[in-house]
Amino acid sequence: MNTASPTTMTPGSDRRPTDASAVAVRALPGIGEIRPGDDLVDLIVVAADRAGGLRDGDILIVTSKIVSKAEGRIVRAADREQAITDETVRIVATRAHEGGVTRIVENRQGMVAAAAGVDASNTPDGTVLLLPVDPDASARALARGIRSRTGLSIGVILSDTLGRPWREGQTDVAIGAAGVHVVDDLRGGVDALGRPLTVTMACLADELAGAGDLVKGKASGCPVAVVSGLARAVGPLDLPGAASIARPSDRDLFRLGTDEAIALGRRTGHEQGFASGRAVGHAEGFAAGYAEGAAAARAEVLMARAARRNARAALVGAGADAAGAGGGGAAVAVAGAGAGAGAAAVGGFGRERAETAC
Repeated sequence: MNTASPTTMTPGSDRRPTDASAVAVRALPGIGEIRPGDDLVDLIVVAADRAGGLRDGDILIVTSKIVSKAEGRIVRAADREQAITDETVRIVATRAHEGGVTRIVENRQGMVAAAAGVDASNTPDGTVLLLPVDPDASARALARGIRSRTGLSIGVILSDTLGRPWREGQTDVAIGAAGVHVVDDLRGGVDALGRPLTVTMACLADELAGAGDLVKGKASGCPVAVVSGLARAVGPLDLPGAASIARPSDRDLFRLGTDEAIALGRRTGHEQGFASGRAVGHAEGFAAGYAEGAAAARAEVLMARAARRNARAALVGAGADAAGAGGGGAAVAVAGAGAGAGAAAVGGFGRERAETAC
């Protein structure tokens, strides 16, 4: 898939015709119902010949459904929900309603669409259609084949119907393009009053798709339209296709639905707040626990020191009393006066001191 930046008409020059009648749009009847394997190039060329032929610089607006049918992109209707899931790259928004749940998603082709572009309209009973695998490649194959058959410089737009943010209703837009400048870049030019144009980039591919839908309709059985009068929008087949129109994610201001964005913000805020709170609480708890533990340890150390001092004091007092008691006994023994009574008196006095010290 060619996802390069859109190649545009000459910057700063409004390449559009000034006379509205210079652009003509007509349906191309006679295509008929498409089946897997049908040769769309042949069918379109034959139908165009019957309708007056094509002209150099014409642009064909081809409904993507007939491309999907020819490429066999058909699944059973019973598998529709699974098909939507399989084609989904990213969920943008979901809404429940009486008929079920609408899923707005980004699909494999890079489009944001309801149900991933899986469609049940204008399909055989019991089936639904997936979008072409690579709409730009399908458009290039058609343009190359038609140019080869006719010798004309023909552009091709593959169109599909999409809703739009902020607006009711649907319109056709380009999902594939070949040989067409998809964007008309007016930046660098001036408006009718001479003021500079700084942001204006007309999406020519989408405008062509919408114009084609005006004559194709949804139920007319005419899946191809021809736009004449915009030959200056036609170019080589290696021009960037419709994939280049998709806005890059870093510039997408609406990547989520409102409810989904709020839910994501709450969830992210909760997770970040919890992680931050846990980190802060852990740090504060560690600091408080450390301080409390250190204070308790210091108190225990002081108590232990006091206990050791008291123990040493008790031991010193008991030793002194024992020494004094021994000396008095010796004196009494030497004197030879009342040895038994003196010894008993000294011993009783020593025990009383010792008990007091304890």
